[in-house]
Amino acid sequence: MAQVSSSNKNAAPALATAPDAAPRIDTHEVVDDAALQGLVGYHMRRVTNLVQADLARVLKDLDLRIITMSVLVVIVDHPGLRQSQLADALSIERPNLVSILDELESRGLVLRTRVPTDRRAYALTPTRAGERLAERALEAADEHERKFFGDLDAKERAQLLSLLGRVRDAAGA
Repeated sequence: MAQVSSSNKNAAPALATAPDAAPRIDTHEVVDDAALQGLVGYHMRRVTNLVQADLARVLKDLDLRIITMSVLVVIVDHPGLRQSQLADALSIERPNLVSILDELESRGLVLRTRVPTDRRAYALTPTRAGERLAERALEAADEHERKFFGDLDAKERAQLLSLLGRVRDAAGA
């Protein structure tokens, strides 16, 4: 076997042979997240991942995404609102909102009309098809929430919503 000269710049670095040079890896060790269990944000993220994945699955049957459902529902609840009001209500960047509205408009779910007093602004109104789809989406979302939060009684659910609202408010969102 040929020896590699230590002066050869293209040679691979020598592997460490000292026992303490590399961590001991026990492939049978149980790996857990115990160090993260005391972090509220960690639990919130884990639950959010589960809740959103299931809601996305439910809404896929209606050909909606979570964001398109949210936009549609707010438009149905506030017909005639301006795009800027909608962006503020849902904390969506205005350029991102345009593509979402394009999608909903192309599907015949919402209408954009110029505001007569401000030609730069658009008023958003749902179509009848948009109203029906929003209603079906909310029913599906309610059922989805019963699946995830059904073990909470009404008082616990109200408390959870209140606490999450306080966290959101404290963050300035």
